[in-house]
Amino acid sequence: MGTPLSELMSTLRSGNSTAPRLTWYGPDDERVELSGRVLDNWVAKTSNLLQDELDATPGMRLRMDLPAHWKSMVWALAAWQVGLQTVLDGGTADYLATADPEAVEGKYDAVIAVALPALAMRWPGALAAGCLDYAAEVRSHGDVFMAHAEPDPAGCALVAGDGRTHSHQDLLSSFAARHDEGVRLHVPAGNGLEGALSNALGAWQHGGSVVMTHPKVELTDKLLTAERIHGS
Repeated sequence: MGTPLSELMSTLRSGNSTAPRLTWYGPDDERVELSGRVLDNWVAKTSNLLQDELDATPGMRLRMDLPAHWKSMVWALAAWQVGLQTVLDGGTADYLATADPEAVEGKYDAVIAVALPALAMRWPGALAAGCLDYAAEVRSHGDVFMAHAEPDPAGCALVAGDGRTHSHQDLLSSFAARHDEGVRLHVPAGNGLEGALSNALGAWQHGGSVVMTHPKVELTDKLLTAERIHGS
């Protein structure tokens, strides 16, 4: 049995798949644009890394020590596609995806260092023994994800900051924010990862797209016009 998330990924890669779905503005004039097909490609590769390299199975937990960022969106979608629970509050987990591997505390089955610059081909520096370099490893994984085990629709996908538990089957109906059909939504990264995930899911499930901006990026009239941001 598929989940609403797996159906969403199918729509992103097959329905108007070349249209922008996630656009990121970062420091130093960084701009990354992912079509539905390219976003699905990144999610598939990350899902395969989790499943095939890290032996992740439905019901396990992934802690995301990451800011709101386009790679964080990829990691959350991949985790849910595999059937994992994403942990955003620093709680215990089986795996840790982090942008700060030197500050890791606690024990995990695997720690994955996520370099945030778009063009990073590997982590910029030495990593502790056993720490996986996401940028260096992810590109070797397949572009199509085939689950070894189907996610449990009733299994926990996320515990929100308000304490509410969202299952895989109700992730889009209860966690995703409500947005206009076809919205081109601005999502400020400074508002946090949970809000970014909720808003992005809400935009995508209604055929929309997301423009996410780093806190250091000024939201000018020129940017708003160039990205055709509209709706709510």
